[in-house]
Amino acid sequence: MNDKIVKIICEVKEDESLEEKILNSTDLLNDLGIDSLQLINIILRIEDEFDIQIDFDEFDMDCLRSVDTFGEYIEMQKGAIYE
Repeated sequence: MNDKIVKIICEVKEDESLEEKILNSTDLLNDLGIDSLQLINIILRIEDEFDIQIDFDEFDMDCLRSVDTFGEYIEMQKGAIYE
């Protein structure tokens, strides 16, 4: 899952070289400098890729502290669909 997240981030940022630099512990906002428009595009792509819905009003930005925490959030959302 983390590989897919990283791939989406690289595509949205239009920088494939980031793929080698992004670690599971990389802070998506502070370390990568993702702006608000890029963040919206990433979330929309994540929704499509993983077939989930992310409520922007309830989304906790702490989920973007790392690729790992974002992946855990996505897993929780996927699990919520099947409950």
